[in-house]
Amino acid sequence: MPAEIHQLTPHNIDVMNALLTCFGEAFEDMNTYTRKRPSAHYLKSLLGSDSFVALAAVEGGKVIGGIAAYELRKFEQERSEFYIYDLAVSAGYRRQGIATALIERLKTIAKARGAYVIFVQADTGVEDEAAIALYTKLGVREDVLHFDIPV
Repeated sequence: MPAEIHQLTPHNIDVMNALLTCFGEAFEDMNTYTRKRPSAHYLKSLLGSDSFVALAAVEGGKVIGGIAAYELRKFEQERSEFYIYDLAVSAGYRRQGIATALIERLKTIAKARGAYVIFVQADTGVEDEAAIALYTKLGVREDVLHFDIPV
């Protein structure tokens, strides 16, 4: 795999902004990912927190994929779990093992932090068949319902 996987820090604001653009392009939703970009101060705080992990796949100085994940500390035991909020690879770089490499790096981080599981959601539709195949290859499938509750 030619891409390098980098864990972003508060010093990587430009890379995080490139990752937002990558997500917008990959999900065909530029409005969500680029219209109201977070401030540098907000991104520094997020990237410096102990509950958020951003990984970027970079090739030739260009962000070609990434993961945004949250560590959720549990209350019933001294452990945590990681939730992959977003995972994307640019269209021209798919099916080259980049998504798998991103998840493998996240597994290393999660294990070091005492997590016992990483979980992710995928929509049940034709557009997510590749994602479902990837996650099925790497984990155990559970069929669940997801509800968004407005605040």
